[in-house]
Parts: sequence; structure tokens; C-alpha cells
Amino acid sequence: MSDIEKRDIRALSKDEIKDFFVNNGDKAFRAKQVYEWLWSKGVHTFEDMTNLSIVTRELLNNNFVINHINVDEMQRSSDGTIKNAIKLYDGNIVESVLIPTDKRTTACVSSQVGCALNCAFCATARLKNMRNLGADEIYDQVVVAHQQSNLYYGHPLSNIVFMGMGEPLMNYEEVIKAIGMITSDEGLQMSPRRIMLSTAGLPKMIKRMADEDVKFGLAVSIHSAIDSKRSKMMPINQKNSLADLADSLVYWYSKTKRRVTYEYVIWDGFNDKKEDIDALVKFAKILPCKINIIEYNEIEEDGFKQAAPEVTDAYQKALESAGIVVNVRRSRGKDIDAACGQLANKHK
Repeated sequence: MSDIEKRDIRALSKDEIKDFFVNNGDKAFRAKQVYEWLWSKGVHTFEDMTNLSIVTRELLNNNFVINHINVDEMQRSSDGTIKNAIKLYDGNIVESVLIPTDKRTTACVSSQVGCALNCAFCATARLKNMRNLGADEIYDQVVVAHQQSNLYYGHPLSNIVFMGMGEPLMNYEEVIKAIGMITSDEGLQMSPRRIMLSTAGLPKMIKRMADEDVKFGLAVSIHSAIDSKRSKMMPINQKNSLADLADSLVYWYSKTKRRVTYEYVIWDGFNDKKEDIDALVKFAKILPCKINIIEYNEIEEDGFKQAAPEVTDAYQKALESAGIVVNVRRSRGKDIDAACGQLANKHK
């Protein structure tokens, strides 16, 4: 059997691996050993599974592959941010980012090769939407970030955000499976409270997450609380209006009792007027939330410009006066195109 015909073993559950061994005359407990090698220890070849017999390793090698990722290129920003160009088994490239602060490191991971949402301000939107990532490919990005955090900053990875390339809720099954392994005792044993999933807003999927009682945080890119403006910047709003989004978020809060984080960029001449501020304050009062005002990071020939500092100040003052928690975030890694909205595989 050629490698092309073989199945990636990490696409199998532990029970499926157990069934494989039993059906091939081996011991059922081999599944637990293999699962530990694959996820907790992160080996890339069956030959590295040293507590398995040669015969068992040959059986695995004859039937499966391990489609691991490789860091094709690593860049380090002047502020310490690391951007990884991740080469997948089929030659496609995605990017992930490791962001250090004094007390923690945060991995920003991708969930798709490219993106189909066509947000006007995002470099990834200019790429062709190629395919979803598998749970193992998502998991591997986190493993790389964890290793780099230990190597370069002297402590383990502390947080994960799904804010890289792609829309996580358009790859729901694999993202949820990856988070399951990241938080599992058989995986990286990270707390789900340290994971944030960021979405452009798919109401149906937000309600599904609430029903499935996920334990990680939810962030939503808003950028305007006026439908006509948001639709212009984010075409997804044309079929998923702010009213529909608000309904799903109220449902989320009713089920999880966890507040939502809104991500908001202010552009000069677009959402920098009093009506924009008033609309956001009104939207933010619908349910408990906090708002991150994110610095805009220019991409080539997009025509957008960061709003003046006094506009950001006006937003912050209005939100705080309404009792809404607001943080102004400064971008990291801009000199290597690693900041929010800049991931576009420029190295290729």
C-alpha cells in the first residue's frame, strides 16, 4: 500500500485503533500506547514508538501514515513575536503566531488554508480558500508554539486563540476535536479557560456550541454595530444580520453564563462617527461582554486607515461610561506581518 492510500492514523479514535489491533491479532492495550505516542509525546514516525515490538511497528507502518506538520520558516519580530510558516503534508502553507508578554505566551493558530469570508480588511481573505485543517494539523501548531515558548521564553504556552487564518466555525468538527485533544489528559492538558475561539459570527454554530456546553471562551469580530456598514466590511453580515447574531449570543450567555468578547477595529472615515459609537454602546448592552479595540494593521492597497487616537479615546470613554469593560489592544509583530489581519503567506 502506497503512502497516498494509507489513512492518517491521527484521524482515528482510540477505539478505532483498538479495533484495528484486535482485528489484526494484536493486543487491545496497544491502542493506549499508540495514542500516547501520537498525542502526548507527538512522535512523527512509528519507528519512534519504542515500547512497541518491531512487528507491531511494521503493522502500523504498512497501514497508516502520520501526516505531521513542519515549520517551513520562522520569523522573529523586534517585539519578540514569532511567526511560523507551517508546511502541511500536502504542501499547503498556513501561518501561526506566538505572542509573548511579561507573564504569558499566546499562540494564535489557523483553522483553514485561506478563508472564504472575504472580509475587506483582512489579508487572508485575499487567498484562495483551499481546505479545512484536520484536528491533528491544528493540534500540531499548538505543540510547535508550546515548544517555542519553552525554548525562547522559558515557560510553557499559557493561552491559545483561534484568530489565525480561516473561520473556525466553518471547520467546526475538526476545531472541536483539536481543542478536545489540547485539553485532554492524553494531550497537552491545557485548561479550556485559556482558549478563545474567534468568529466573524455564524449564529447557528454559536447556538450549537452553547448547546454542546463548550468550556472555552468566545470572541466575535464586530467592527460596526450598524448593519449596512458591517455588511460592507464583512459580507457574512448580509446573511447573518446583527439581530441574528445578537439572538445567538444571548442564547450563548443563557446557556454558558460566560460573557462574550467583541473585537472592534476603528477605521478613518468608516466607523469613526458618534453614530457608530452610540450603536456599539447599544449593541454591547444586550448581554454581559467586554470589548477589545484593536489597532488596525494595514495590508497592501486596501485603502483603509487607522482612525485618529482621539476617536479611540471617544469610544473608550463612551463604553466605560455605560459600564462596559473595554481594552485598547496594541498590535504585535507588525514588522513581520504577524499582526491581526496580516496573515497571508507573504514568504511564498
